Amino acid sequence: MKYDIIGDIHGCASSLDYLLNTLGYSRVEGIYRKPGHQAVFLGDFIDRGPYQKEVIETVRPMIEKGYAISVMGNHEFNAIAYATFNEKNNSYLRSHSDKNTQQHQAFLDAYAFDSTEYHDVIDWFKKLPLWLDLGPIRVVHACWDKNFIEKLTPITLDQTLTEELLYLSCDENTWQFSAIETLLKGKEIPLPIEHDGFKDKDGNHRHHIRVKWWDMTATNYRSAFMGPESALTEIPEDDISGEHLIEYELNEKPVFLGHYWLEGEIKQEQLPELLSRAQESAGMHSHQRYWAGLNLLYYLQAIGPDSSLYERRVAYQNSVNAAEQSLNLAPVQPRLW
Repeated sequence: MKYDIIGDIHGCASSLDYLLNTLGYSRVEGIYRKPGHQAVFLGDFIDRGPYQKEVIETVRPMIEKGYAISVMGNHEFNAIAYATFNEKNNSYLRSHSDKNTQQHQAFLDAYAFDSTEYHDVIDWFKKLPLWLDLGPIRVVHACWDKNFIEKLTPITLDQTLTEELLYLSCDENTWQFSAIETLLKGKEIPLPIEHDGFKDKDGNHRHHIRVKWWDMTATNYRSAFMGPESALTEIPEDDISGEHLIEYELNEKPVFLGHYWLEGEIKQEQLPELLSRAQESAGMHSHQRYWAGLNLLYYLQAIGPDSSLYERRVAYQNSVNAAEQSLNLAPVQPRLW
């Protein structure tokens, strides 16, 4: 089986259709599929974009028929908590505050709150696993924390939420809360007390930053920050300790993440240097993650902004062949998009 890794979609159905077509998927009886391939979604199907229902109607049958698999994103988890009433506290597990409702509004516009259709989709979200170990690769929405995964495994139902785990993971005083927060939202650390914080992409004021939990070389807040480059100037360069780090060795399986909001684009003139670096790394490590990087770089080098869908399909297949030839790997390898 060959895997096509697809990140956060957030209600952008037309972009998803374009991507699946570019990857060579075709609709058969209304469901996207590609022989010998399986799409792997990294979660966050919902919120933000204008086509919430269309995205669900595309990915859900793919997953139910086995043409795709997916992990849960923090937006699916938030939707479940927003929909779940806690009779003990006479409130919802996720507050219906103005801020939370605004972040979730695109989904609520598509699926009327408390309707039968709404609860059907929420129940489907509950079936999405929190993480996946697929043999050659691992998949999680934001952070692969081995310790938390070991603790969660016996209290999940095949890596999915149970009702008890859902309630516990919405209680800030439990380790289950910390575990789900870490897997689905990543590691966050508070900025120094004297720092004023910064505004995120949605204009919300934040005093915590998401960090590169895998980067052992990040020794200050700015170098550890995982987020849009436009916010870097607002992040201090004060030193930090290693409490935000999670050990993940280079010889472990490649782990694929979604979640993190980045900016910018790879410029055509940068590709030769990036390709050279990727080839050097591949020669040193001979690992699937470097194959995937080569695949993507070969593809980007071959297309231009005005390339047709046919040209992009040809370029993608050529990039697959070039990466396999470059690394002399077996044909069954994960695909990165």
